[in-house]
Amino acid sequence: MTELTCFQAYDIRGKLGVELNDEIVYRIGRAYAEFLKPKKVCVGGDVRLTSETLKLELARGLMDSGVDVIDLGLIGTEEVYYATKALGLDGGIMVTASHNPIDYNGLKMVREGSRPLSNDSGLLDIKKLAEANQFTASNVKGTLSKLDHSGPYVDHLLSYLDLGDVKPMKLVVNAGNGAACHTVDRIEAAFKSRGVPIELVKLHNTPDGTFPNGIPNPILKEQQPVTGDAVHAHNADMGIAWDGDFDRCFLWDADGRFIEGYYVVGLLAEAFLVKNPGATIIHDPRLVWNTKDICEKNGGKAVQSKTGHAFIKEMMRKEDAVYGGEMSAHHYFRDFAYCDSGMIPWLLVVDLLCKKGQSLSELVSERMSTCPSPGEINSKVDNADAAIARVYEAFKAEAIGEESVDGVSLEFPNWRFNLRKSNTEPVVRLNLETRADEKLMHEKTNEILAILRG
Repeated sequence: MTELTCFQAYDIRGKLGVELNDEIVYRIGRAYAEFLKPKKVCVGGDVRLTSETLKLELARGLMDSGVDVIDLGLIGTEEVYYATKALGLDGGIMVTASHNPIDYNGLKMVREGSRPLSNDSGLLDIKKLAEANQFTASNVKGTLSKLDHSGPYVDHLLSYLDLGDVKPMKLVVNAGNGAACHTVDRIEAAFKSRGVPIELVKLHNTPDGTFPNGIPNPILKEQQPVTGDAVHAHNADMGIAWDGDFDRCFLWDADGRFIEGYYVVGLLAEAFLVKNPGATIIHDPRLVWNTKDICEKNGGKAVQSKTGHAFIKEMMRKEDAVYGGEMSAHHYFRDFAYCDSGMIPWLLVVDLLCKKGQSLSELVSERMSTCPSPGEINSKVDNADAAIARVYEAFKAEAIGEESVDGVSLEFPNWRFNLRKSNTEPVVRLNLETRADEKLMHEKTNEILAILRG
C-alpha cells in the first residue's frame, strides 16, 4: 500500500504525475463514495488544463460506486458549495489547485449541507480507503448529467446587494484568467438587465489554463500593482481581484492602494452588525483588535476560532454566527451554508459604500490608523519550532497575555503578535499590530524578524 502524499489538512493537492494523476483521482472518487455512501454528488472544475480530465476520472470513480453525478462544468469552488446545499445533494467535489503552481492540481470536498471534510471529519478515512484500493463492488452504475446552475447562484449573490440603493460606480475587476471570468460576465449581465448602475472594467477576463499573466494569487506583492494601477488609470471607485478558484477576494481603494484582508474583515463585520444587531462574528487569532473593537462598538459578539476553513465553519455553526472572516481573504457566510465565498464580500462592500456615501479609503483609513499592521510576513527557517521558541523566550517576561489557540500569541499593553507555522510551506508566519502606533509597529516587527531569522 503506497501512501498518498496529496492529502493535506483541509483538502487534496499535489504535483501532477508525481502525487496526483487520473488513477489516483479515480481511487479518491471510489473512496469518497465508500466512506459517505452518497446517492447524488455534484462535481466541478477550474480552468487548469488537467481539471476536465481529472473531473471525468473522479466522476467515473463515483459512478462505478453507484453514485449519480451532476457535472456543473467550469466553475469556482463556491459554486460547488452552493449547489450541494441548494440542490439538497449528498456531497460535492471541486477539482482545483487554487493558487498553486501550474503543474499542480487537487480536490476540495464537502458532504451533505456543504459541511467540510478535513482531517478531523473524514478526510483521513477517505485517504486510507484510497490507499488500500479495495472497494465494494456496486450492482448499479451511477449516471452522469450536466447542469448549468449559474442562474440561481448569481441570483443568490445579488441578494447581498440592495439593488435599489446602488449609486453609479466604476469597478476594476481582475479575474486573473481563472475561474472567476464567467461569473464576472454573468454578474455584469445581471447588473445590465436589472438597471444596476455599476460599470465593470474587466482585466484578464478570458479563462486560460496556461495562465499567461501568472497564476492568480493577489496576496503576492508583485501581483497587486496590476489591479491597483488599473484602478488609478480608469479613475475607478474600487478594485477587486480573485485567486484561481475565486474563493478569496482582494480589494483596492480608489487610490489603487491594496487593502489588507484584516481590515476587510472589520468592514464586513460592521456591514452584518448593522443589519443583524447583536449577531456573532467569528475571527481568526492572528490579528484581532480591530475586529473586536468594531464588534463592541456595533453591539456584536466577537468569537475567536483557530485558523482554517474547517475550524471557522465549525465554530460558526456552534455559535450561529452570521459571518466569519480570516485576514487571509477567506470570508464565510451563514446564508451561504457557512461556506467561504469570493463574490459575496465585494458585493457587501459596494452595498456599504452606497449606504454610507463614503469611499473605501474613508471607511478603512481610520481603522488602519487605529490598529496598524504590516500584514502577514513569512520567514523561511530551518527549524520552525526552534525559531518560534527563540522569539517566545525573548518576549514572554514582559507579556500581559498569552494564547496558544493557533501558534503562539503574546499581548502587551500597546502591541501584540502571533507566530505560527504554515500548514503547507516551510515558513513561519508573523502577524503584528499596535494600538495606533506605527513607529512601534515597525520597531517590534524588525526586532522579532531579527530573532526569528537569526
